[in-house]
Amino acid sequence: MKTAKIGLLGFGNVGGGTYKILTDNKDIIEKRVGVSPEVVKILQRNRKKKRFAEADPALLTEDPDDIIKDPDIDIVVEMLGGIEPATSFMVQSMKAGKHVVSANKAAIAANYKLLTDTAKEAGVKFLYEASVAGGIPVLTAITGALQSNNFVEIMGILNGTTNYILTKMSVEGLSYEEVLKDAQEKGFAEADPTADVEGIDAANKLSILMALAFDRYIAPEDIPTTGISKITENDISSAAAENKVIKLIGKASVTDGNLTYSVKPMLLDKTHPLAAVSNEFNAVYITGDMVGELMFYGKGAGPLPTGSAVCGDILSIMKDMEV
Repeated sequence: MKTAKIGLLGFGNVGGGTYKILTDNKDIIEKRVGVSPEVVKILQRNRKKKRFAEADPALLTEDPDDIIKDPDIDIVVEMLGGIEPATSFMVQSMKAGKHVVSANKAAIAANYKLLTDTAKEAGVKFLYEASVAGGIPVLTAITGALQSNNFVEIMGILNGTTNYILTKMSVEGLSYEEVLKDAQEKGFAEADPTADVEGIDAANKLSILMALAFDRYIAPEDIPTTGISKITENDISSAAAENKVIKLIGKASVTDGNLTYSVKPMLLDKTHPLAAVSNEFNAVYITGDMVGELMFYGKGAGPLPTGSAVCGDILSIMKDMEV
């Protein structure tokens, strides 16, 4: 059986989840794809940090060039997070003739044109399903089964941390500060939650969604963005009195050829499909001119859900590549 040699840049939660899926489900992958996935090198700079999954120490390296410059590696999977050095590593890998898969919404949203243009010029594939909504296959749907549609509107709950906070405030009547502390203790929120609670993370994801659905790249910093840190208990109770809920929504829509977009807290009727999306779950609500209204729902984070999306991209490349 043919083998696809894979290098992982990063071995945190998503990297560990990806590795676990590729190893634990190797038999079913080989059966379905006809190619065997083989992780041959893993970039792991902090050996002391507790990991979601353990790998053979012989696979580990602290030098990214051991992956990027290895002529035998077919697919580089970038899961470092942050804009740099992740973007540079992806560009270098593409120029070295390697296909690239990434879960890094910050790097992709910030450097979308650079990354997609470099991949095209190098004749390699660049896939990034896991960069938006974790395990939910929304990008694959937009670029695959739904590509014959003119998209009218996309709106979604794109950040699990803020949805968890707003759900707890609504259900338990707690303050923003109380729920944020609880979310941090449970690992749903970072020690510095700014990117989540101020809408930056959602703006990154909306930028990627718009680029694919509307063929318009809008930089995240150009998306009008308001977070949830100013939402009060009174706001929540006032919404409930009107039979509504508050959700942080990333939304883009086309009217008379004009694209409008924003990330902000919105009042939704409790009858709206997105109103029922609770806790750390994500959902994306899409309207196409032919298909009508669709909603994609699931876990927007976590080692295995996100790793599942990463592996989906890896397998897509494996099916088409000559190995």
